[in-house]
Amino acid sequence: MEKEKSIEELVVQEEEKTAIDDTGRKAARKEALRIPFIILGALIYAIGMNCFLRPLQLYSSGFMGFAQLISELLTRAGVDFGNFNISAVLYYLLNVPGLVIAAKKMRKRFIIKTVFAVTAVTIFLSVIPIPASPILEDYLANTIVAGLICGSGIGIILWTGACDGGMNIIGMLIIMLKGKGSIGHIGLIANTVLYGIMLFIFDIPTVIYSLIYSVFSSIAADRIHTQNISTQVTVITKLEDTKPMEVEVMGRLNRGMTEIDAKGIFTGQSVRIFFIYVSKYEVARLKAIIKHYDPHAFIVENEGVRIDGNFLRKLT
Repeated sequence: MEKEKSIEELVVQEEEKTAIDDTGRKAARKEALRIPFIILGALIYAIGMNCFLRPLQLYSSGFMGFAQLISELLTRAGVDFGNFNISAVLYYLLNVPGLVIAAKKMRKRFIIKTVFAVTAVTIFLSVIPIPASPILEDYLANTIVAGLICGSGIGIILWTGACDGGMNIIGMLIIMLKGKGSIGHIGLIANTVLYGIMLFIFDIPTVIYSLIYSVFSSIAADRIHTQNISTQVTVITKLEDTKPMEVEVMGRLNRGMTEIDAKGIFTGQSVRIFFIYVSKYEVARLKAIIKHYDPHAFIVENEGVRIDGNFLRKLT
């Protein structure tokens, strides 16, 4: 019996090992599929920066803003970089300390993707030429378009579970520690400080237009970064046995559920109401699970809800 038991244990262990390996391979394939989107986001950001913002002689937000500021000060000091975009290299160097700190707090796959994203952004910023004059004639329109394009690129990178570096990494660390806030809002506060410093160096219109760019960039990034949008999902089902559905939601999404027993006013039929709080990024997976068990379930989504308390923010 002992021998048979040992063999059974070995079989179970081997099955568990196989399951773990399969999970690891699936996760690796999933991450690999996100690489093209990281490249796309980096390209979009670099196009917005070099083609729309830089010709206006305006300044970006976060670490890129500091990189541009340092580049300008070096140029005024007499250092000649020719046609080379030194601010892209400075941006990469400024990100190194932030990446080192994040490596101690965040998951390895996030750090790897973020290093890839920062590298891609740096390369695209270095190779995409900067036009001699703005593409759009209207100064304000050019500023807004630059913000929307750059913010969209950043949002795509954040959506993949990576980060473009700089204040976004710091913002993620703050959100993870405090459990609330948004990447865009935290960056906007930091950028207000940055542009306040610029007031002593540049003229007021330059700072104001740069701040306008920052606002629109933050808005665009927050709208695309769906992991940062909290959503309340209410599910009304007539299923008698909801245990399999509950187990799959809690197991696959790692989200809790609140259940209420109720009945229809018109039919008098018993129903169950579930309240589930997830990120907008998880809504599609949640709905797929619900519809698998009850194709006729009534599902209500409420985006952008404010949540206080022990709510897990899955930003990466």
